[in-house]
Amino acid sequence: MDRMIATAQFGQQDIARRLGLNVTDLTCLGFLIEASTAGESLVAGDLAERARLTTGAVTGVLNRLEKAGYIRRAPDPDDRRRVVVVMEETAQERILAVYGPVYERLGALFADYGADEIAVLTDWFTRARGLFEEALRDIREQPPESPEGR
Repeated sequence: MDRMIATAQFGQQDIARRLGLNVTDLTCLGFLIEASTAGESLVAGDLAERARLTTGAVTGVLNRLEKAGYIRRAPDPDDRRRVVVVMEETAQERILAVYGPVYERLGALFADYGADEIAVLTDWFTRARGLFEEALRDIREQPPESPEGR
């Protein structure tokens, strides 16, 4: 499991580089794609909360994503004081050009399994994610180890 996580982390670095981004920007872009796919609109504060960044840091992320042509900012139709983040039409295509081969390989792997097996895998990954998030919350609440304590 640790090797899979490490491979995924290195992969994110490689994918971010290919897309002209850093890993934080790619992570935020992922949250924006997820929201867009669900038909949701995100404002900078929403993105900051999901990515666990300050609103100032998210402003930098949005500036870079906008400059790279992945997003644009638009006035919130419900509240003119807010700005929603909108995916550019070409963004999904650019991202899939890099992620596509990964998704194809994963699709081929899933084809080796039956519906019942995929249900078990889905359950396991869903539950493991929840446990991982819970453990990370516990870790974040603890003070960092002091250099003298080593």
